[in-house]
Amino acid sequence: MQFLEGNTVGIDLGTTFSSISRLGENGEPDPIDNADGKTITPSIIILSDDGQVVVGPSFERMSVEDPQRIVEAVKRQMGNKDFFVVYQNKKLTPEFLSALILKKMKQDAEERIGPIVNAVITVPYYFNDVRRKATQDAGRIAGLNVVDIINEPTAATLAYAWIKGELGIQKAGFKSKTIMVYDLGGGTFDVTVVKYTPTNFKVLATDGDVMLGGLDWTRRVVDHVCEQFLQKHGSDPREDPETLLQFNQECESAKLSLSDKAQVPVSLYYQGKTLTVALTRGDFERMTADLLQRTRDTTELVMQQAGVQPGDLDDIVLVGGSTYMPAVEKMLVEVGGREPSRDVSPEEAVSQGAAIHAAILEARATGGESQVAKSVLERLRSVVTSDVNSHSLGIKITDPKDKSRKINHIMIPRNTQIPFSVSQKFVTNSANQRSIHVHILEGEASDPAACTMIGDFRIVDLPENLPEGSPVEVTYSYDANGRIHATAREVTGNREAATQIVRDSGLDSSGVDAMELLATEYNVE
Repeated sequence: MQFLEGNTVGIDLGTTFSSISRLGENGEPDPIDNADGKTITPSIIILSDDGQVVVGPSFERMSVEDPQRIVEAVKRQMGNKDFFVVYQNKKLTPEFLSALILKKMKQDAEERIGPIVNAVITVPYYFNDVRRKATQDAGRIAGLNVVDIINEPTAATLAYAWIKGELGIQKAGFKSKTIMVYDLGGGTFDVTVVKYTPTNFKVLATDGDVMLGGLDWTRRVVDHVCEQFLQKHGSDPREDPETLLQFNQECESAKLSLSDKAQVPVSLYYQGKTLTVALTRGDFERMTADLLQRTRDTTELVMQQAGVQPGDLDDIVLVGGSTYMPAVEKMLVEVGGREPSRDVSPEEAVSQGAAIHAAILEARATGGESQVAKSVLERLRSVVTSDVNSHSLGIKITDPKDKSRKINHIMIPRNTQIPFSVSQKFVTNSANQRSIHVHILEGEASDPAACTMIGDFRIVDLPENLPEGSPVEVTYSYDANGRIHATAREVTGNREAATQIVRDSGLDSSGVDAMELLATEYNVE
């Protein structure tokens, strides 16, 4: 981790909205306005026929574009090697598309504070190693020196504890606090339990879903009204991309209005016919009850894994725009035993926490060179953070009970405090085995096919005539930054090898360089 000369920021690269913040000289994590004077930017890209690239467009701007030229929710595709958008005869990957969003945010923020060089970018807790690598690549393509990737709920908790003056400041009578962060954004969901003191920040447990967010609530409204239109008029508006785009925006607005109103009208016009539905909050909550239940199940599981009862929580912190739905607060009162708080901005807290984390790293790395005051530097240096891994780390082995099948043997279970290292002994499968192939798996399932293989390596040239069942020692470790390392040693001949992870998803270094060069060709507006 090396900091370069220039401003350091924290970035929340969101599914539906993104934001960027910087820790000011006075120690306040300040969101930075975009060109429109707003602190959040829609994570939407228009790739126009005329070569114009527009990031964060208004709905009015989107309504005059071909829906096929609009890219939304690209964050859900991060790490997906099969997803791409063809534009000007080029295949644009999720990393590149995300880089366009980051480039626009960087560009706007630089108009306010000057050159931006270093950044911490946030990801959902449940992002695996492939998705994290893709996010890091996106930052580099956008021209950023990505000094760290931090989990979104960790960032939000940092913002909460820092803004309340409970982190890095010794207060009389304040010993520790246990809080839960419920983060329901536009496209992803996380829930995390954290315990912290003025100088120590420790994640106890976390879980989440990268395919669950406010978008899914909106789609339920879309489907509900379109089904009624189909029954009444015999045609399905969802078959027309332009109608679907405009109606999706109307349903999004209706969803937001239902947070304050008991009923809203939703009108759909298609092929010269109109349907208006009076949508009540009760209707909306019934048609999305299973989505909320999914977050409830996860929340209860995380509390159980963290070893906390409803009455043990000092606070429940709401993060993400979708937490404005009244049903969310009602559910959390039932599960958590207390009213949730809004002591941080649901839309800005994640980027603010990323800015604080970036400042903590910079304060330790630069030896005094920083954009903040000396008193703030001392406060930053006093904070020690401790995180957990969000996915189990395993190794593919032959099932001891059935030699014909392979299983995922978990070496480091999820929610293990990191940094962490573990060594275990295995045995060779056959006599005179000349090499050992180690497959590193990420996931909870016993079936290796249901897990993500994030890397593999071999020990070669084993001693001749090695008997079956010869011992092999494998060591797995997570470092403090959540990066993965593995080594294996054949004990008899003392042959050893270490990870050289080759991901089948994501870009290699030359691929990132090529896309970084390509990004300079696009003028992002």
